[in-house]
Amino acid sequence: MHANMHSMRTTVEISDEYRAKLLELAARRGEKGFSGLVQEAVAKYLAEAERREDTVRDAQQVLGKLTEAEARALEGAVRTLRARWR
Repeated sequence: MHANMHSMRTTVEISDEYRAKLLELAARRGEKGFSGLVQEAVAKYLAEAERREDTVRDAQQVLGKLTEAEARALEGAVRTLRARWR
C-alpha cells in the first residue's frame, strides 16, 4: 500500500480490544502487523470526510438559488408532506 507513498512511524493509542481485532484481521489477510489496515482505514476516512465537505459545500452553493415563488411552492409542499405524516 505504501509503495508510492512516503510513510512515517507514529504512535497511536488504541484499546487492547481494537489491537487484538486488528491483529486477527491482519493475520487473516496474511499480513504480519496491522499498519496496512490502519493506513487503509485512514485513507477511507479521509476520502469520506472530503466527500462530506464537498456535499455540504455543494448544498451551501444552492442557498438563495430559488425564486420567491419556488421557495413558497417548496414550503407548501413540505407543509403538506408533514401534515400527511401525522
